[in-house]
Amino acid sequence: MTVTASQDVAFYYPGHLWYDVDHVKNMLLFFDGVGVLIPEYKKGEPEYHDPIVAAPLRERGLLHYLVADEVVDASATEQLAAAVENVLLSGALEPLMAERTAFHALSMSRLGFAGDREVAERLFQQLKARGLALESEDGASIPMHPMVRYLILILLAQILRPAGPKMGLDLSPITDRAKIVEALQEILSLPGAVLAGHVVAFDLQTVTVDLSSIPLDEVLDFRNQHREAHRRYIRSLRRFARELSLLPVEEQSTAFADRQAELDDYAADVKKAARTAWRKPAAVAIGLTGAAWTLTTGDPIGALFAACGALMPGAKDASGEHGAFSYLLSAHQRYG
Repeated sequence: MTVTASQDVAFYYPGHLWYDVDHVKNMLLFFDGVGVLIPEYKKGEPEYHDPIVAAPLRERGLLHYLVADEVVDASATEQLAAAVENVLLSGALEPLMAERTAFHALSMSRLGFAGDREVAERLFQQLKARGLALESEDGASIPMHPMVRYLILILLAQILRPAGPKMGLDLSPITDRAKIVEALQEILSLPGAVLAGHVVAFDLQTVTVDLSSIPLDEVLDFRNQHREAHRRYIRSLRRFARELSLLPVEEQSTAFADRQAELDDYAADVKKAARTAWRKPAAVAIGLTGAAWTLTTGDPIGALFAACGALMPGAKDASGEHGAFSYLLSAHQRYG
């Protein structure tokens, strides 16, 4: 029996429509494709809103849909509800209750109504009772406080990683919204949590050029020529974060410096290839925040959900480790 290797796919979040289309081109240099979590009734929206990039990517099998009505199943719904309920119990969302802000729609499928309606309804009622969600106006989505909506999508980016292998995908969460990764880091660093002190963040490092003016075909051709250097850099970020987060805190500083030196070498190879190809200065950066923990640290349920709040119910790899991580992509020439 032939085993097909999983594609390493950039799992873009917090929405199914990307914040900056040009960032998607850069993601394609480092990953085998791009995946988005999308409700069934919104399938086709990425191509409609971005016919220049999303449409051809979908045609070539490089844009993957994780349909929320299917992947947010009963297990994922239970994990999501437990995580959000723990955050509610911690009181961390109480300041939001007094805010007056426009609510944003979250599809009911992404809250888990297609996976376990009873559990999703329980969670919705808790949010509604606190003034953080309102009754659906269209039967398909729920108006919700934008920060709560972000919290749910951040959690789903981690919860759904184990669903990837069923589709032949190794999902790597990535966003171009810095505040989203900051929120992930805050969740992973909750006081008293099992993971406290084990969160590792590799700062943004400029590694490639702005591809906004480069046609998609040229981007994909360049990717084929320089695939190994880009893969080596992006996988090293993730591997180093996992290794460092498992070290005792007192050993992390020295190890981090060693790892950063290696990453600098990898980044130099990537930048050289891009500058040579397009005669442009490097302006796009990639960083990563992540943590890993093993079942030997105690009760796995306790490791996933601390009493003071919610930890990421992240995927378990072949080594028996659990973890949560996210890449951050940023164009420095635009955002400073």
